[in-house]
Amino acid sequence: MRRTALFKFSVATIAASISTIAMAADPDSCKTVKMSEPGWADIQATNSMVEVVLEALGYTPKVDNLSVPITFRGLQMGQTDVFLGNWMPAQKPMVEGSIKDGSIEVMQTNLPQAKFTLAVPAYVAAAGVKSFNDLQKNADKFENKIYGIEAGAPANRNIQNMLIKHDFGLKDWKLVESSEAGMLSQVSRKIADKAWIVFLAWEPHMMNTKFKISYLADGDAYFGPNYGSASVHTVSRKGFAKQCPNLGKLFTQIKFNVDMENDIITDVLDKKQDAKVAAKAALKANPQLVASWLAGVQTTTGGDGLAAVKQALAK
Repeated sequence: MRRTALFKFSVATIAASISTIAMAADPDSCKTVKMSEPGWADIQATNSMVEVVLEALGYTPKVDNLSVPITFRGLQMGQTDVFLGNWMPAQKPMVEGSIKDGSIEVMQTNLPQAKFTLAVPAYVAAAGVKSFNDLQKNADKFENKIYGIEAGAPANRNIQNMLIKHDFGLKDWKLVESSEAGMLSQVSRKIADKAWIVFLAWEPHMMNTKFKISYLADGDAYFGPNYGSASVHTVSRKGFAKQCPNLGKLFTQIKFNVDMENDIITDVLDKKQDAKVAAKAALKANPQLVASWLAGVQTTTGGDGLAAVKQALAK
């Protein structure tokens, strides 16, 4: 009887061990999660929230500062795992082929109510500039310049194509490429002087609350309808979700909202708060959203993912 009982106990123990191993979140090869950040405040905000969660689950996030073209190349080559900043339709020309051939996979629409197009200060709009069609007639006041973001950004390419084609009658205009911070510094100076400027703008971003701006109509062909109505997608390298199913589950459940991102961006840019500190505060303030991200997600050791994140946020 003792041998039989011992045998049953041993089998049960082994089975439990196997079950525990089977439930372990992901293989060791998945424990470092390689992500990308192109130097945009909104993606810094979303990356920071995800970093807080990944660390609480036992993963090691590794975020590299890469331009969008290099990010997509990294995804194609399997050197980058995940990118949270696939803005559509602005990036469609750059990424559409890779999505079709499967070298880049779309995991989730993480922000469905974004906006991305050209904008002007509110006083310029009040003076009659409400559309892309109003730019050329005021070319002198704008010094024939459109202010964009970093060189190589898909949005800049859209603007450059527009200028090459002389769409909206735009002739002899120049795209001024800069970093996000450099562009916004120029916007700030122009607004302080009540000077005219047209620039790339998007939401979520602190610029929408720091400045009084007006988005321009009729740029549908380049930035989508309804004043640049956009969606932001989470994309990954081919096979990522299958190789790392626990991470796959997490990233396909992660969604953000404009107010949350705006709060983090304001804390970082205006209040000079550390991005991860601001992200942690935002996650603590949105427990239901965090719970939806972590439904069925485990720690790297097979534990309750939501419980681990709650514990980390409580510290």
